[in-house]
Amino acid sequence: MIGTQQIVRVLISSAGRRAALLQAFRGAGGDSSRVELHACDLDPGLSAACALADVAHRVPRCTDPTFIPAIDRIVRDHGIDLIVPTIDPELPAYAASADRFADAGARVHVSAPGVIHTVRDKLRTMQVLQRAGVPVPPTWDERAVRASSSDLRWPLFAKPVAGSASRGLAVLADPDDLPPAFPEPMLFQPCLIGPEYTVNMFIDQGGALRCTIPHRRLQTRAGEVEKGKTERRADLARIASQIHAALPGARGVLCFQVIDDRETGPRVIEINARFGGGYPLAHHAGARFADWLVDEVTGRPCRAHDNWRDGVTMLRFDDAVFQG
Repeated sequence: MIGTQQIVRVLISSAGRRAALLQAFRGAGGDSSRVELHACDLDPGLSAACALADVAHRVPRCTDPTFIPAIDRIVRDHGIDLIVPTIDPELPAYAASADRFADAGARVHVSAPGVIHTVRDKLRTMQVLQRAGVPVPPTWDERAVRASSSDLRWPLFAKPVAGSASRGLAVLADPDDLPPAFPEPMLFQPCLIGPEYTVNMFIDQGGALRCTIPHRRLQTRAGEVEKGKTERRADLARIASQIHAALPGARGVLCFQVIDDRETGPRVIEINARFGGGYPLAHHAGARFADWLVDEVTGRPCRAHDNWRDGVTMLRFDDAVFQG
């Protein structure tokens, strides 16, 4: 405690370039709490977010078996209250270890292991959502595409089943574009044409969907929105409710991508069970998910709401952190 303020220690995991997310948490305590920001990365000396944090930590790669023990030491040594993962590959390890961190006094911002298992497999995601009545595009695995190539409507969009950050995406004009083999499992969908949206969701710790905020992706870079604008759309809010029902173990922040195809209407193409790169736009528009997570960690009533500002535009630009 400092005076009457409670100190809340937040660890941003795999912090990298997530400076805007870190800054969102810096002001999340309001009048009653001060957030002490910790950040970890493979090389904290080369991470902008680590440079801006109050305390930076070096950790192994998230797929290394020593990753979770390293995070556990940080939690116990520094009294971390909340761990915020930021990349898809670390979610399974955190989901499997949530009880371990709870015993150490820290909440991990992660959904149940079953949810992570689903969303980390983009083919399984489409199957689960389709069964739940969520509008998704037709989706095939590689075997089905090769077996029925002459019956499909080309071109097809191909992406890795476990991909992220726009890695491995391809448009195949016809069956002749299929390579002899792919380096990893792939899924295939029709090429949808229309504006793309990210829809951010906040689900409280009791499992209630409290906020849905879509933004139109006006321009992207490396898979993240660079220019975007919030749009209040009842159809996208309904889809969020369907996804919420399809993934009962979801908690905290999730975001999903939608293409509003000119022929079929909105179709969900993937889900991320974490803070998305475009979260700063939602935060600025009034959907302050970071604040609401801090509320939950400190035991205060959650202030989550759906009264965010429509028509807010974000124009991102490059900035720098200087050392020495």
